[in-house]
Amino acid sequence: MGVYEELIERGLIAQVTNEEEIRTMVNSGKAKFYIGFDCTADSLTAGHFMALTLMKRLQMAGNQPIALIGGGTTMIGDPSGRSDMRKMLTREDIDHNAECFGKQMERFIEFGEGKAQMVNNADWLLNLNYVDVLREVGACFSVNNMLRAECYKQRMEKGLSFFEFNYMIMQSYDFYYLFQNYGCNMQFGGDDQWSNMLGGTELIRKKLGKDAHAMTITLLTDSQGRKMGKTAGNAVWLDPKKTTPYEFYQYWRNVDDADVLKCIKMLTFLPLDEIKKMESWEGSELNKAKEILAFELTNLVHGEEEANKAQSAARALFSQGADDSNMPKTTVEEADLEDGKITVVSLMIKAELIKSNGEGRRLIQQGGVSLNGEKVTDVFATVTADDLKEGVTVKKGKKVFHKFEM
Repeated sequence: MGVYEELIERGLIAQVTNEEEIRTMVNSGKAKFYIGFDCTADSLTAGHFMALTLMKRLQMAGNQPIALIGGGTTMIGDPSGRSDMRKMLTREDIDHNAECFGKQMERFIEFGEGKAQMVNNADWLLNLNYVDVLREVGACFSVNNMLRAECYKQRMEKGLSFFEFNYMIMQSYDFYYLFQNYGCNMQFGGDDQWSNMLGGTELIRKKLGKDAHAMTITLLTDSQGRKMGKTAGNAVWLDPKKTTPYEFYQYWRNVDDADVLKCIKMLTFLPLDEIKKMESWEGSELNKAKEILAFELTNLVHGEEEANKAQSAARALFSQGADDSNMPKTTVEEADLEDGKITVVSLMIKAELIKSNGEGRRLIQQGGVSLNGEKVTDVFATVTADDLKEGVTVKKGKKVFHKFEM
């Protein structure tokens, strides 16, 4: 089985421009492809993870990846799939985020001479002259076709600014530039990027008379059609300071039964034959599959030592007397107490599980907080100093556990 057939088997391929040519290129290790990452935050997320694993799979098959850091495109912001305009970041913030992305990518992809390359589109986009760009590529884009593009649909409902409208031209120019200067013959990206990617292949064809290729990856969604990689409305980060290895493990350990095998296929490097054996698993066996998923992904992102710690801490929640030393902990001081007590909401604020009293009270009213395994129903519920000396565990939602001690 070639790598292209494996991608199909794992359910990763959504759309391609020319399947036979792409199949031949990637199976023979002759694809020099790029995936773009806009620097909208100071860490990559679980949403980026599938793109990183795709790069790794293709590199292992002899293909050469180009990781394109979007230092230039982030200045505009991708409108794809959004109902509002992205927050405009400063150049300093974007540069900082780009540096963070680069360090994280090095954990997954092998960079170096003859291996993968990392480039930043700020190096060419920010030096362009607007009139020169219009004269060079403007005639290659049909406004009528752009307005019909899937990437603009949601923004059209509230009003698409001309500022954002330029994003497709910038992304297309990236492919055009990489094709000419780096020998890049293919672009991969999420399925919501299809219109932008076709813009690049068309620009290359019209300007250079040559063929370039595009392939989109299936978006990682749950059985309800919602994008995965978020918890309680927040991103699941790859930076351990933003999402601890334990919280990262817990997110994947708690995926729905209907989603676990799909996630194992799409995100892990376990052999397909091994995964096929899991397809008949039911009931408690699915919990074992979730542990496998959580361990494999935590191992990939944070390393085997952190994965073992996270697994041990998670099992402590279900096995009496098991080691919970790796669970995230916060120490409470005497000064934090009032009359020897502290509210559960205050504990959660102290651990930065929530941002405000109002958020904590709403979460309790919605049944989203437990204390030592018991659901908290009183928004003013407290714990005492004696409780804290023994240690108490607060659970936020289905996935986030935190221990408090004195």
